[in-house]
Amino acid sequence: MLNKTLDNRYTILEHVGGGGMADVYRAHDKLLDRSVAVKVLRSQFTNDEDFVTRFRREAQAAARLSHPNIVNIYDVGKDEDVYYIVMEYISGETLKQHIQNQPLSIELSVRIAIEIAEALEHAHQNNLVHCDIKPHNILMTRAGRIKVTDFGIARAVSSATMTHTGTIMGSVHYFSP
Repeated sequence: MLNKTLDNRYTILEHVGGGGMADVYRAHDKLLDRSVAVKVLRSQFTNDEDFVTRFRREAQAAARLSHPNIVNIYDVGKDEDVYYIVMEYISGETLKQHIQNQPLSIELSVRIAIEIAEALEHAHQNNLVHCDIKPHNILMTRAGRIKVTDFGIARAVSSATMTHTGTIMGSVHYFSP
């Protein structure tokens, strides 16, 4: 995938992360001459309509949100058999990496919690529940701003309560009891 250019616009430069459904790369947007993050659906899922639908839903759900504590979505596309989402590139680290490198002070912990809560409040006001908040999905910019990312299993909700479907989605270590 490195050095591949998607849709004659996004040149993949380096792998920066990944999860169960997708890999994330730093890329160069040739049209706007800027760094972006490109989330690419893993090839084993490109023929699975459920995964493709979930991947597209992530892009649509997150693109509706505009908040300083939520990663911006710029574009979504398909180039041959590669499905991708183009997002704001965050130069920094995940909250998981930060915690592993140094303990959080009480003041910093409170500030981080407030910024995450403000992002989630904005999502909830737009009828979107993240469903997978964990330190891996919280980015910290070099300036210290918190950015919530990865709305991959988010659920749109109506004024009625979400119904039980028998399917559990999310990271088991971060489920509420």
